[in-house]
Amino acid sequence: MPANLFEWENHLSALREMLRGATQGRGRLALVSGAVASGKTTLLNTFAEQAIESGELLLEATGSRAERDLPFGIVRKIFDNGAMPADVRSEVIALLDGNALESTAAGRMRVMSQISSALLRMVDDRTLVVLVDDVHCGDDQSLQFLLHLARRVRQAKVLIVLTESPRLRQEQFTFHAELLRQPNCVRMRLHMLTESGVAEALSGTLSATVAARLAPECHRVSGGNPMLLRALLEDWRTVGEHGEAQQRPAPGEAFAHAVLGCLHRGEPEALEIARGVAVLGDARSPRLLGQLLDLGANTVQQGVQDLHQCAILEHNAFRDEVARTAVLDATPATARGALHARAARLLHADGASALDVARQLVSARQDAERWTVPVLREAAEFALVEEELEFALRCLECAHHACPPGPERTALKARLVSIAWRIGPATAESHLPELTEDAGRGRLAPRDVAPITSYLAWSGRLDAAAGAVSALARSAATGDDPAMTAAVSASAQWLTMLSPPLRDRLPTVGTGTTGATAGAPRDMADLAHAHAAATLSAVLAEGQADRAVIEAERVLQRYHLSDSTLQPLVVALMALVLAGRLDLALSWCERLQGECSSRRVPTWQALLSAVRAEIALRQGDLQVAAHQARTAMSRISVQGWGVGLGLLLSTLIQAETGMGHYDEAMALLEQPLPEELFQTLPGLFYLRARGRCHLATGRYHAALGDFMAAGELMGAWRMDTPLLTPWRADAAETWLALGDPGRARALAEEQLRLGPEDARLRGALLVVLARTDELKRRVPRLKEAVEILEGGDDRIQLAVALGELGRAYRALGDFNRGRVLVRKAWHVAKTCGADPLCRELMPRHADPGELAAAAAQPGQATTEAQRDVEALTEAEVRIAVLAAHGNTNREIASKLFVTVSTVEQHLTRIYRKLNVKRRRDLPAKLSDSSLTGTV
Repeated sequence: MPANLFEWENHLSALREMLRGATQGRGRLALVSGAVASGKTTLLNTFAEQAIESGELLLEATGSRAERDLPFGIVRKIFDNGAMPADVRSEVIALLDGNALESTAAGRMRVMSQISSALLRMVDDRTLVVLVDDVHCGDDQSLQFLLHLARRVRQAKVLIVLTESPRLRQEQFTFHAELLRQPNCVRMRLHMLTESGVAEALSGTLSATVAARLAPECHRVSGGNPMLLRALLEDWRTVGEHGEAQQRPAPGEAFAHAVLGCLHRGEPEALEIARGVAVLGDARSPRLLGQLLDLGANTVQQGVQDLHQCAILEHNAFRDEVARTAVLDATPATARGALHARAARLLHADGASALDVARQLVSARQDAERWTVPVLREAAEFALVEEELEFALRCLECAHHACPPGPERTALKARLVSIAWRIGPATAESHLPELTEDAGRGRLAPRDVAPITSYLAWSGRLDAAAGAVSALARSAATGDDPAMTAAVSASAQWLTMLSPPLRDRLPTVGTGTTGATAGAPRDMADLAHAHAAATLSAVLAEGQADRAVIEAERVLQRYHLSDSTLQPLVVALMALVLAGRLDLALSWCERLQGECSSRRVPTWQALLSAVRAEIALRQGDLQVAAHQARTAMSRISVQGWGVGLGLLLSTLIQAETGMGHYDEAMALLEQPLPEELFQTLPGLFYLRARGRCHLATGRYHAALGDFMAAGELMGAWRMDTPLLTPWRADAAETWLALGDPGRARALAEEQLRLGPEDARLRGALLVVLARTDELKRRVPRLKEAVEILEGGDDRIQLAVALGELGRAYRALGDFNRGRVLVRKAWHVAKTCGADPLCRELMPRHADPGELAAAAAQPGQATTEAQRDVEALTEAEVRIAVLAAHGNTNREIASKLFVTVSTVEQHLTRIYRKLNVKRRRDLPAKLSDSSLTGTV
C-alpha cells in the first residue's frame, strides 16, 4: 500500500490508463520504485489481476539475486509462461539456447531483436502486458533485452511495468537512466504509510474508532511499513483470541518474522548490517560498525540508509526491541558471540564506558580475556547503582572466570556473593564452597572476612565458618597484617554471638567492640560486625541492657545500610528489642525500611520486615506481626533464610497462635528446619514459639519440653537471661495449666531472684505468682503487675493482667470494679487481635458494639460522668479515652502526634479533675459511652 488509499487508487488508475493507451497502439512503460516491503509487489499483483480480467495477454517474471549470473534469466521466465503461444515459446527458447552465450555485442543484439520481434507478433489481436518484479535483481542480458524492448514498443499494443529498489548497482545506473529517457516511460514512487495512511489501512478490517485508536502506536512500531503493519495487526488479533485484554498493539512472533523477511528481501549486506546494529545497539558510528563487520564505510552508510527507508531503523536504532531481539536470535550462536566479543574489543579501544564494554562481554558468552577483568568489575559497580543486580552478577562471573587463581579472584568471588546475597541468600549458596576453600588457603582480603563469615553462618555452615576463621587466624599469626588480625577478631566475635557453642573452637577475642586488636586498622565491615556482636553480647551475656541500648544506637548511627553492614544493623535492632526499647527499635527499623523501600534489595527488605514483625509481636500487635513476617517470607525463598528461619517462624507462629489461627501455626511447625538451627540463638526463639503453640493448643507436656530444652541450652551457653527467652516464666505458666502451682511458683520466684529487672517480664511473673496465691493476696500482686505493664509496650500481657485483676475483684465480691477491668482487658485484647484471649475474658461480648453498650452505667453514675467530662478540655478528653482503653503513654503520644511528656502532664490534670489516682480507675469514674460521645 502507498501512503494512503487515495494515492493507492491513483497508482492503479494510472496503470489502467496506461493499459488503455497501450490497447490503442500507444505502447507504455512504467517504472515503480520503492524500498523493501513498501508494497511494490502488492501493487503489481493487484494490477495483474485486473489485466487478466480485461483479457490481456499477461507475461510475468521476478528477478532473483540467485539467478543474477544466469544469462537471459528473466527473459526465460517471461517466455516460460502458460499464456504464451507454444510456437512462439519454442522459437524464443531455441534462440536463447542457441545464442545465449553469444560473446559479441552485435551477436547479442541480433538475438534480442529476433526475440522482441517474436514477442511483438502476438499483439495483433490482444494487448501484451509484461510485468517484471524486482528488476534490479535481474541479469545484465535480461536488462539489456528489456531496454531494447522498451525502445520498440512505442507504437505497439504493449505495456511494460517494472518494479525496482531505490538502491541500484553501479551497472544498473545506465539501464535506469535509459528507461527514464524513453518518452513513453512513467515513473511511480512508493513511500511508507503515514499515520493517516495507517489509520486508513486499519479501517479496512477494523472499525473506524478502533483504527483511529491503534494508528499512532502501529505507525510508531511499524514505521508505516505495510508488511510490518500486517504482522503487528496479526499479533494484536492473536493476543485477543487468547482472551487477553490488549489496549495497544504489541509486536510479537509475526512481527519478528516480518522483520527478518524484510531483511532477507533486501540487499545481501542489509541483514549483516542489521546484525551489527543489533549488537552495538545503534548505528551512530558507521566507522565502528564497519570495523565490526569488516565492511567499507560507503557500504555501511548505504546499508543503514536502506534500513531507514524500509522502516526497520529510526534515528539509527531499531524502532522496537522485538525487532532487535529477532535479528539477534536469528544470528547463529557462534557468529553472534564472535560479534559481541569483537564489539567489546572495539568499544574498549574506542574509549567506551565500562558498562557498554561489559554488556558486549556478557552477551558474548565466551571465555573473557585477562584485560576484561577490571572493566567487568567496574561495570558491576555501575550496574548496582542502576539496580541491575543480575547484570552485575554476570559481570562478576565473567571477571571471575577470566581471572587466574589468587587473591584477586577470591575478592571477585566475595563481591559476587555479597551482590547475590542482596537478591537472595539462596542465590549465593553455590558460591560459598569455593570461598570456604579460599579462606582456608588464606586468600580472603581482610575487608571480606567478616561478611563472608556471616554469610557462611547464616547458611548454616557453622563448622565451615569456624574453620575458615581459625585458618585465617593461623595465617595472620605467622604474618604481620594487623588488618587481618582485626578482621579475624571481628568474625570470631560474630560467630560466638550467633552460635555460642563455637566459643571454644574460635580464636580468643577481647570483650570490647574492638577486642584484642584495638590498635589495628579496621575496615568498616569488620568494625560493624564486631561492634554489633559486642552490643548483643552486652544484653545476653553481661545483662547490661542500658549499655547495650547506647551501643546499639551508636551502631545504627555510625554505619549506613550496605551489603556488608546489613546483618550488623539487624543485630543492633534486635539488641534494642531484647533490651526492651521497642520504641527506639521501631523508629530505627522504619527508617531503614524507608531507605530501601524503593530499591531492588529483597534480602535487605526481608530482614528488616522480620525485625519489624518481632517488634510488633512484642507490642502485642499480632496482625501487623503476622503481616510483616509473611512479607519477609515472600521477599526471599524459605531455603534462603538459613538459620534466620528460626526467628522468622518464631514471630509468625506466635502471632498466628495469639490470633487463634491454630491450624496455620501448626502448619508452620511442619516447615523443615536447618540442622544447625538449635546451635544458634534463632533456635531458642523457635523453641519458645513452638512451646507457646503447644501450650495454647493443650499439648502441655510438649510445651514444657520445649521450654526446658531452651533453658538447658541457655545454661550450657552461659547465657541464661530472660531477655533472650523467658523459659522459666513460660514453664511456670505450663505447670499451672498442668495443675501444679507449686512448681509454677518456684520457677517464677527463681526468675524474680535472678533478674534482670525487666518490666515486661516482671509483670508476667507477678501474674503467674498471683494465680498461685490465695485470693486475698492475689489482688496486690495483680495491681502491681498492672502498674508495671501500663508503662510498657506489651498490650497483650497488660490485657492478661487486667483480666486476672478483674476476675480477682469479682471473686472478692466487687462485681462493678471487676466488670470494668475485665471489659477494659477485653478492649485491649481486641485491639491486639488476640481473639482467644477475648473469648476467655468475655465470651458473651465478642462484638465491639455489644461491649460499648455494656459500658454505659445507668442512672446517677452516667450523670456524674457527664459532669466530670465537662470539666475536661477537648485534648484532655481524647487522652482520657485512650488511657481508659488501655493505651500506654507512648501509644497515646503516637496516636495524637504529641510528646510523651505532654501526655503525662495532661494525665496529671485529668487525675486531679476527676479525683482519681491512676489510669485504671478511669473506667470506674467515667463510662466509655460518655467519653466517646463527648469526643
